[in-house]
Amino acid sequence: MSRKGFAADAGRLDAVVAATTGASRADVQRAIAAGDVLVDGRRRPKSFRLVGGEQIVVDLTEETTLVAEGPPVPVVFEDEHLLVVSKPGRLVTHPTARRRTGTLVNRLIGMGVRLAPAGGELRPGIVHRLDAGTSGLLIVAKTDEAYAELRDGFRHHAVDRRYLALVRGRVQHDRFGVEAPLGRRAAKIVVDRVDGRPATTSFEVRERMPRATLLEAAPETGRTHQIRVHLSAIGHPIVGDRAYGGGGEEAQRVGISRPFLHAWRLRFRHPVTREQIALDDPLPDDLVDVLARVRRDQRP
Repeated sequence: MSRKGFAADAGRLDAVVAATTGASRADVQRAIAAGDVLVDGRRRPKSFRLVGGEQIVVDLTEETTLVAEGPPVPVVFEDEHLLVVSKPGRLVTHPTARRRTGTLVNRLIGMGVRLAPAGGELRPGIVHRLDAGTSGLLIVAKTDEAYAELRDGFRHHAVDRRYLALVRGRVQHDRFGVEAPLGRRAAKIVVDRVDGRPATTSFEVRERMPRATLLEAAPETGRTHQIRVHLSAIGHPIVGDRAYGGGGEEAQRVGISRPFLHAWRLRFRHPVTREQIALDDPLPDDLVDVLARVRRDQRP
């Protein structure tokens, strides 16, 4: 067993512990049930709401060394403090207690990249995540100083992130926002207006087609599956997103087997030099091909 202590962020106990330690939510919930997670010296249920600043002590099974794997991933920006990569679609961002290989972190280790230890044993250097099916720009910290500053930037919404999403149907408004709190129900994220955490996303139409709409999404908060759930909630699920209503025959017809969601733009202040960093990442080939098929499909 390994013991970790830290000051908590605000949020639900199991979610905060999982995000801080890099352990899976299921493993954290088992540790909570076993009494291996203490909040200010006391046992609390997994749904306990932290206000921030509480002292958390966690006993988790000791992790083994992560293995180096290939192939390498494209690097869009790099210096001695951080790098920004273009994560391929279908690649999990970091290991969990049950899945130790086949992730972006394993590939970064294989590339010889220095990763900030502050991210935790399973999430070294990982400042934020992209869903496995989502491709695009992702920031990785090399030093603990950069990690802390970047995490603070995300926490205070100082990082401008833009995504491209192809959704079902013709979206009516050119610009609109979705403000709907999100919570977890088993393995899925749902709109939860009672106990959910606040979540806001702004959208702008980039292109309308007979059966689909290309949107630019700008999340103002960083909840799990936020863009996917918000779009599903307004009746325009992301094409290819089987978990939230975008799969089926339509996705098969255009040849997509993952959500059409790509993190294409990042704007942030460098955590050390304070330089303004502006990066773009065009759609990968698989999504370019899907978009071409959708444009050719003129059936109403």
